[in-house]
Amino acid sequence: MRMAGCSRAARFRGPRQIDIEECDLRGPRAGEALVRLEGSGVCGSNLPVWEGRPWFQYPLEPGTPGHEGWGVIQQLGEGVQGFAVGDRVALLSAHAYADHDFATAESLVKLPQELAGRPFPGEPLACAVNIFKRSDIQAGQNVAIVGIGFLGAALTELAVQAGARVVALSRRQFALDVAEACGASTAIRLGDACRSAQEAKALVRDKGYERVIECVGSQEALDIASELAATRGRLVIAGYHQDGRRQVNLQDWNWRGLDVVNAHERDPAQYRRGMEEAIELVVSGQWGPWPLFTHQFALDDISEAFTSLSHRPEGFLKALVMCS
Repeated sequence: MRMAGCSRAARFRGPRQIDIEECDLRGPRAGEALVRLEGSGVCGSNLPVWEGRPWFQYPLEPGTPGHEGWGVIQQLGEGVQGFAVGDRVALLSAHAYADHDFATAESLVKLPQELAGRPFPGEPLACAVNIFKRSDIQAGQNVAIVGIGFLGAALTELAVQAGARVVALSRRQFALDVAEACGASTAIRLGDACRSAQEAKALVRDKGYERVIECVGSQEALDIASELAATRGRLVIAGYHQDGRRQVNLQDWNWRGLDVVNAHERDPAQYRRGMEEAIELVVSGQWGPWPLFTHQFALDDISEAFTSLSHRPEGFLKALVMCS
């Protein structure tokens, strides 16, 4: 296979150890596109890889675990239909902390001219859209969102656009300010969990919320979200739980007849549809995610991006690693 040149990629050598490597770049295989990346979002699900867990084996493959890339098609493999060299695309891939990555045609979505010059990490935007759809939020409903990072803020905006009344809960005042800017009617600081839950329930006269979305990925957040859900309400688990088993009060869930939804998609086709729907919402002016991308780092500074993700300094919601 003809080589396409040289590229650079971040490589996780161990916990909190990332090197930038230069490597030969192969050409795309049949059915693939080679994409010159403009950037990739830094996903919170990557934080355990940065911190280290017993089940990870280092070094990882170059560019792994970046999966929120966008860029321009540089070369097409045999049999790829519907795309051309020079098309700007968002992609579902697995090695996007790099200058280049590969994706099949089924994992690409064209970015329209209206998005020219704008960063567009399609995968996390699709994630927000897909979670929103599975939450089945309707106009007039009371919605509680537990945890306001990038995902919680995006869901706040989508729920408000749908006509719901949103109460946001977070530990950080900056995040609460963002939630209010996204249209939340009330923002509650998560200090004492019991007191915060009581404050939120008092807003709906202790009847609970028709929809509750947990966006943290911790036992405490899941407990709070469970308590806030109304009888016959829907509890949506959007947080990524990676640090062990969880305990739930299944007797209480049974008694209240909760619909519990694990909102993590694993169908690439659904992710692609989510990206397409996110593009439609943004282009039509119904959604403006740009303020949620609060920090940008060069590929050479990817370690700083993960340090920011870990410590969440004032003003941090989501980092982008810019590759070109």
